[in-house]
Amino acid sequence: MVFWEGYVSDEAMGTFAPIVVYWLYAGFYQLLPTLDNYRLHTKKEEELKNSVPLSSVVKGVLLQQLVQATVAQALFLLTSKANASGITIQPSIPVQIVQIAVAMFVMDTWQYFVHRYMHQNKFLYRHVHSQHHRLVVPYAIGALYNHPLEGLLLDTLGGAISFLVSGMTARTAVIFFCFAVVKTVDDHCGLWLPGNILHIIFQNNSAYHDIHHQLQGLKYNYSQPFFPIWDKLLGTYMPYNLVKRPEGGLEARPVKD
Repeated sequence: MVFWEGYVSDEAMGTFAPIVVYWLYAGFYQLLPTLDNYRLHTKKEEELKNSVPLSSVVKGVLLQQLVQATVAQALFLLTSKANASGITIQPSIPVQIVQIAVAMFVMDTWQYFVHRYMHQNKFLYRHVHSQHHRLVVPYAIGALYNHPLEGLLLDTLGGAISFLVSGMTARTAVIFFCFAVVKTVDDHCGLWLPGNILHIIFQNNSAYHDIHHQLQGLKYNYSQPFFPIWDKLLGTYMPYNLVKRPEGGLEARPVKD
């Protein structure tokens, strides 16, 4: 039993809940005060280095979410597990946990290799992936700011494959995709907040991904959104130290061999 049962279908929740969660969580970060002592870059750096205005970022994210919602609806329709009475039998909690773990691994694998290839292929980087890197200083609302082709290949297709391989139902997908959205937004928030549970549990966090947005880390730390497994296995892992800046705040400083 879930709180939306009887009001909204699992398929509708799986389609629209991640979008709502994205704007609520990213909006929360956007509305926070400056928090200069916890920023990985100063506000001045954000204004000087980022080459795209917030309005364009919002439009880009909304376009990607429109595509994602369309694909999600089609995917749920084609893979419906409902019986003749229109009821979907939900697997046990342990099975759902395993399905989510499988989906996390599949998504990490897909995104690592597609993301890395977009950096290695000069044409794709110049004409596609570089749009995301216009945000040299990441911030929460820009987490899904991508070229439409990248949004389709990296996020939408990666999510679809994770869903299909794991065998989860639409109800389990609500949990998985909402968590993936929260993790992705948090990785781009540009803050290192004390007590942030995602920073404590996951090595792949806002500081880790900030390294990738820096010039010296551009060909490292490709892993997203959950674990740095593939970076560590394939030699693209760049460790870092968090260093206090004299003017306040923190800096994720790469540790080079």
